[in-house]
Amino acid sequence: MLSEASNPEFDLVDMCLDGDSRAQRDLYDKYKDAMFTLCYRICGDFDMASDVLQEGFVKVFRGLKSFRRESTLGAWIKTIVIRTAYNAVKKQKIFFEPIENVGEESVIQWGDFLQAEYLEKAILSLPDGYRMVFMMIEVEGYAHKEVAEMLNISVGTSKSQLFYAKRKLRELLKNQI
Repeated sequence: MLSEASNPEFDLVDMCLDGDSRAQRDLYDKYKDAMFTLCYRICGDFDMASDVLQEGFVKVFRGLKSFRRESTLGAWIKTIVIRTAYNAVKKQKIFFEPIENVGEESVIQWGDFLQAEYLEKAILSLPDGYRMVFMMIEVEGYAHKEVAEMLNISVGTSKSQLFYAKRKLRELLKNQI
């Protein structure tokens, strides 16, 4: 458990729980940009990402009293936003290929000249399941087990989605590398 001794995040939570609207605005302002970026990368659509961000923060504020202070506030919010984004994309019928026993992920050699805009476009063009797992593991740093738990898929499916995401990215970017 994180120490509560004068932790500014926990103070902000307490003020929000006391109904301080300025503290609520501060919390939102502190995390909105990072969470929108995460929403966009998972959803692949600006409008959907905006909706997910709004719904995610509604869940954050409604569930703030259940924040157990066992992690950082940002990590707790990120989990809520990821699950909200996943559920939004799931309604669009994402497809996870149920392939087990995919070998270890290979490292992609991007080269020195790959521009960020090409990579971003390629990631956004991935099928939903590939993109979500790729973003959660390669960008957000989650482990396969964590991704599997959050998305309610097997660890093998998480690994296969990452494998195929990387393979698809190689195809999409082969002329850029």
